[in-house]
Amino acid sequence: MTESVEDSRALAAPLLTDKVVLVTGIGPGLGRALAVRSAQAGAHVVLAARTPERLAEVADEVTALGRRALAVPTDITDPESREQLVQRALDEFGRVDALVNSAFVQPPQERLLDTDVEAIRGWTDLNVLASVGLVQQLQKTLVANSGAVVLINSMVLRNRLPGFGAYRMDKAALLAAARSLSVELGPHGVRVNSVAPGYIWADKVRRSFERRAEASGVTFDEVYDEVAAGTDLRRLPTPDEIADAAVFLASDMASGITGQCLDVTCGHTHH
Repeated sequence: MTESVEDSRALAAPLLTDKVVLVTGIGPGLGRALAVRSAQAGAHVVLAARTPERLAEVADEVTALGRRALAVPTDITDPESREQLVQRALDEFGRVDALVNSAFVQPPQERLLDTDVEAIRGWTDLNVLASVGLVQQLQKTLVANSGAVVLINSMVLRNRLPGFGAYRMDKAALLAAARSLSVELGPHGVRVNSVAPGYIWADKVRRSFERRAEASGVTFDEVYDEVAAGTDLRRLPTPDEIADAAVFLASDMASGITGQCLDVTCGHTHH
């Protein structure tokens, strides 16, 4: 198995010094990496997720880096909960410079033809509409601070793997939303971009590879190598590598970039 890059890599420069970054979807994988890498880049971080325990753990990591952290338990599908999140961020820091939204739900892997339409409505509420609603509620502070928005998407946009119909539909809608928001907010100095990860080399993918190996009667390494063979780098991207792309897009180093989607797939997709 080809080894992935270690997640402990240091950022080359403090790209977000004293910026206030709001990160949604805080969890043990990518959400955590987005928050921690933002802090390592110099940002103060507002953390949003439904689970207070996870928020507290990541907040401790952020403060251990010498940055301020505000943990706000939030259901971003609920307009009132989103409004409370925005208000608490403004009360604590006075502004929000960047939003990095990674909250999502992955629907069951089944044919779109067989998927319950009412279930799709619920998934779309989180995967698409909550992101749009949060940008709407943050637009005043983002405009005032020439801010940035980074929406986490997925390589499911680019591939044709079966069983991802509802998820692909949501992610395509999220990409269209990001482009529309870029068109609307660009004249006000706000940039809106997307990051589309491939398989993320973290616990969730590891567990799925373990199940696949057991079901197929092969080794874990054989499953990894089979999947990694489809990438140019022959490995899978880590949470930190994906987070670093988001940090870059949120920073002034990307001041001329908006309306774009950056694939972080180790070459699994070309776009």
